[in-house]
Amino acid sequence: MLSGLDHLVITVTDISRAVDFYSRVLGLDVRYRDRERVDLMLGDMALRLHWTATDIEPRAATPTPGSLDLCLRSQLPLDEVHRHLQALSVDVELGPVKRQGATGELESLYLRDPDGNLLEISRPLR
Repeated sequence: MLSGLDHLVITVTDISRAVDFYSRVLGLDVRYRDRERVDLMLGDMALRLHWTATDIEPRAATPTPGSLDLCLRSQLPLDEVHRHLQALSVDVELGPVKRQGATGELESLYLRDPDGNLLEISRPLR
C-alpha cells in the first residue's frame, strides 16, 4: 500500500536559523513555500520546516521543537563529514559508532540542530 516518504515536518522556533543550519551545515537545498513553511530537499523527499507559532492545520497534536530523532544517510565518508562539521564549529556528540539501520549495519555520527533535535548522519557498512 505505501511506497515511501514524501516529507517529514520539523517544528522549529526560528525558521531562518533552521534554514541556515540545514543548508549551510548539511547542504540541503531550500524551497520556500510561504513565510511559515520551508522545504529542505533531501533527494526525492523534503524535510518541511514549520514555525512553532504557526496556525497551519492539520498538524501534530503537540508540535514540539527538539523532539525529533532523525537518521540521515551520507554519500560521503564519515571522516569527511566529521571534518566538515568541525570546520563549521558544529559539535559531534558521538561517533563514529556502529548502528543498525533500516537496511543493514551503519556507521554513524550524532549531532544536534539549533532546536536540539538529534541528527544521526550515517553511511552503510559494506
